[in-house]
Amino acid sequence: MPKEVAAEARALARGTITPTLRRGRVLLEVREKLGWVRLAGAKARTRKFHIPFVLVGGARKIRIRAVLLKHRHRIAKSSPRVIRVKPGADSKAKGAAGPAPLSYWGAWIGNQLTGVQPPWDMSAVSKFEQMLGKPLSILEFSSPFADCSKAPCYFYEFPTKSMESVRQHGAIPLLSWASQSTGNLHPTDFQLSDLIGGAYDSYIRKFAEAAKAWGHPYFLRFDWEMNGPWFGWGEGANGNLPGEFILAWRHVHDIFTSVGATNATWVWCPYVHGSASLASFYPGSAYVDWTCLDGYNWGTNPAAAYGWNSFNKLYSTAYQQITETVAPDKPMMLGELAASEYGGSKAAWIREMFEALRNEYQSVRGLVWFEKAGNGEDWLLESSESALNAFATGVQESRWASNVFSGLETSPIPPP
Repeated sequence: MPKEVAAEARALARGTITPTLRRGRVLLEVREKLGWVRLAGAKARTRKFHIPFVLVGGARKIRIRAVLLKHRHRIAKSSPRVIRVKPGADSKAKGAAGPAPLSYWGAWIGNQLTGVQPPWDMSAVSKFEQMLGKPLSILEFSSPFADCSKAPCYFYEFPTKSMESVRQHGAIPLLSWASQSTGNLHPTDFQLSDLIGGAYDSYIRKFAEAAKAWGHPYFLRFDWEMNGPWFGWGEGANGNLPGEFILAWRHVHDIFTSVGATNATWVWCPYVHGSASLASFYPGSAYVDWTCLDGYNWGTNPAAAYGWNSFNKLYSTAYQQITETVAPDKPMMLGELAASEYGGSKAAWIREMFEALRNEYQSVRGLVWFEKAGNGEDWLLESSESALNAFATGVQESRWASNVFSGLETSPIPPP
């Protein structure tokens, strides 16, 4: 381990495993306030390892150790080494790697903290931030087109008051808006063909005009996870035909443009698993401002035991498809993600997620944790102290922006 490294610059740890194990995986861990946190990792072959790493933050002394894993089990660790981190590294110098880009972070928060879900109750946001020790910069919430539990359907207006509450908090609203109804008396309503044919044009136009009247930038995540059949707007659901999603998206987008509601930043958000070709759902560069991915590690949770999946296993294939082929010029956010406590270490999963985002997912400029529970799901960060600490440590990195965006007036919203 070097005795001294420059902040934000690439450094290298080297070592030898003795005496018996020839192959394994070695992790570097750094000591933070809340405990040892994963920094980087690499495979060890013929008893040797070389691990590049980058330390963010200001000048300080820090302790780092190496941990040896075999089949995910920790079997040995080195004594901690104290190294000095000095400021002012030139990220363009030979052999140096620049810092991870500044990014938004936040959550979709349920009603478990106060009994009322944000943004209708912003005190829940404050409690969430107190748990993590840092204010968020994105707050996500959702709205369907309508409530059709009784006739006639009640169509929801643009949530001006909620949008303003989020903005006044210094965060950016992320509205997940769904072309569906709750309590639908007529299941075949709200097909994509209905949108394309203009059945809801007057409602969409009124919604867009109210968005324009509010006038401030917000993320609009419209009809997400369209590449799966579990929502009424998905391909293969509700009588929807291949190709209709793109036409419906463009139709709604065109209505917003026609009334001048340009303060909406359009977020296109497929699920990490689904159709093999995400390109068949992409409305086109002129209709999308940010790309997005959703993905959950369900583990062995009895509610949906899909098996334990690492962050990379969940996200890498879809991420590469979007950033290399579908929309390489667009910033990306993770619109919904979470992990279970069943089947593995949720805390380790979170640490690995932050490491992967730092080192391998440079196009991801926004992160939203799904801080809601129900139907046996255990997504809440407070499901264990170790998981909460792991996430709290991760967002303390300087790359994750806090609530300083009440004055944001740029549309489409750029990465921070």
